[in-house]
Amino acid sequence: MSEISANGGGPPVQKLSLVVSEQAVVEGATEILKVIRPDWCRDNVRFKLFTDGITNKLVGCFKQPSEGADTAGTPEPEDVVLIRVYGNKTDLLIDRRKETENIQLLHRHGYAPALYATFANGLAYQYVPGVTLTPDTCQDDAVWPLVARRMAQMHRVQPDGPANPQPDLPAKLDQFLRLVPDRFTDPHKDERVWKVFPSVAQLRDEFEELYGRLLATDSPVVFCHNDLLLGNVIYDERRARVTFIDYEYAGPNHQAFDIGNHFTEFAGIDEIDYGRYPTPEFQRRWLHAYLQEYDKGAPVTDGAVQRLYVQVNQYALASHFLWSIWALIQAEHSTIDFDFVQFGATRFLEYRQRKDMFLALRCDDD
Repeated sequence: MSEISANGGGPPVQKLSLVVSEQAVVEGATEILKVIRPDWCRDNVRFKLFTDGITNKLVGCFKQPSEGADTAGTPEPEDVVLIRVYGNKTDLLIDRRKETENIQLLHRHGYAPALYATFANGLAYQYVPGVTLTPDTCQDDAVWPLVARRMAQMHRVQPDGPANPQPDLPAKLDQFLRLVPDRFTDPHKDERVWKVFPSVAQLRDEFEELYGRLLATDSPVVFCHNDLLLGNVIYDERRARVTFIDYEYAGPNHQAFDIGNHFTEFAGIDEIDYGRYPTPEFQRRWLHAYLQEYDKGAPVTDGAVQRLYVQVNQYALASHFLWSIWALIQAEHSTIDFDFVQFGATRFLEYRQRKDMFLALRCDDD
């Protein structure tokens, strides 16, 4: 066991050499708690498996109150530890060292949970009270302004590193395309994939053409979450607060990609319905709230909202493209029971269906 950098002024993050099996996450969590919460009695810990994610396993470890203690209200964060076990071969896709740095950076700004420990195939981190968003609550008037403002705040964070960082999008897409197999191990998956997708070479050419169009919109590069699906937003109704979690893909990227990616996630995951993609009217209200926060209260013009609206919808195409390719890699390697081929095909077909309409959008002064 060793320690890595301090956690925003808190105790150092412990680095454990443990490996937790996806088939025995509770047993693995117990071993981790012995190190990071040695004062917890195993008999007084309740474990809860969460099912929101499709690539990782997440278990909540709740320290039960002692007899006679006041049990009213929600658990205090120090009495709960969340342990996330990475999915099989996800290290092919994700820079885990960078993920740890991202969490610590955003925790210092008050935007992410505290990180307690890392282990060979996962993280242990702070519990955040609340519930994940759903396709219904993400458009609730009590919720979406909180998300818009929190994203704007995150986009203003200045990470350590180059003053003018390169956007993650083209390099990440190139990385993903390199990992798509020429032939899938499962013949049935192989047949299903190539009925929908063109060759990898054609996909590469198509994205290069798309990205050239997107660059012309001049969307600025900011610090992005890059994977703000509804399950990665925790809403605390009592505190009227949202917290973003899971910074696996966070890094510098186009502002419009982060927002457009979030909008595409309104469709849900288990039963994808792109009829839930936010209407132009909703988007403009959301973007107005975002710009008010991002521009520190400066007057927000209709032209600024329209410009961002065009950028966001056009970058939503890149979101569909990226995650459809990601799904093909998961289809080959993931051991989680989820139809990644169907997920990828659905997103790719939505990209194709929306492409011409979104690329035809123009700002008022164009």
